[in-house]
Amino acid sequence: MPVLLVTNDDGVHAAGLAALAGAVADLGEVYVLAPEREQSACSHALTLHRPLRVERVRERWWAVNGTPSDCVNLAVLGFLPEPPVLVLSGVNHGANLGDDVTYSGTVSAAMEGTLLGVPSVAISLVDGGDFAEAARVARLVAARVLVEGLPPKTLLNVNVPPGQPRGVRVTRLGHRVYAEKIVELQDPRGRACYWIGGGEPRWEALEGSDMAAVREGYVSVTPLHLDLTNHRALVELGSWSGALTAQLRARDRRARP
Repeated sequence: MPVLLVTNDDGVHAAGLAALAGAVADLGEVYVLAPEREQSACSHALTLHRPLRVERVRERWWAVNGTPSDCVNLAVLGFLPEPPVLVLSGVNHGANLGDDVTYSGTVSAAMEGTLLGVPSVAISLVDGGDFAEAARVARLVAARVLVEGLPPKTLLNVNVPPGQPRGVRVTRLGHRVYAEKIVELQDPRGRACYWIGGGEPRWEALEGSDMAAVREGYVSVTPLHLDLTNHRALVELGSWSGALTAQLRARDRRARP
């Protein structure tokens, strides 16, 4: 049977992780490597300055004292009996929509799998939803990926709305704007401290976006591409090469004795 890796950023004991692992159990031999504690918003962090420790929780389940990306690295690069053919990250406790994917440990685990050449899917559940329903959606997506694969350097970011989904939409990322980002407080000694993330977020009303889909009760499936190059800007900024080179050479000539 194919080996499937399931991980998350909410920790190895999270309800969403158990729901996801159970839902895909018939698709292959499922292994779980997940952080020993919550790693939400850790983005694509890797642990490079201390050793990683792995503790067995039960058969084919392990807790890692690291990040979601660490878990994927361990699994793909040799910890498992054989490399996984699919990485599934989730089910996250809360949505990962729009610009928030850049902070998400859930999405970053799927990014790491993609970078290592393994088709990968991140699954998140909008607040108020049911993990069983999200896991059912995840299984459908996983089964399709196993059959059809994914384009190179591409992962899927799936968000499941609360309630019974009306269907599935393939979407683009939305754009989230925070009116306020910092709350200033005082610690018990009177020193200023700050809480990031204050204020109510608002979303731009972008047709075809992931946020628009889940607001209307649809599952959003967003393909994310890991080539961050702005290829249009390569053309638009092409003339900069000559101009900047000329400026550098002119500076060097002036600096010569």
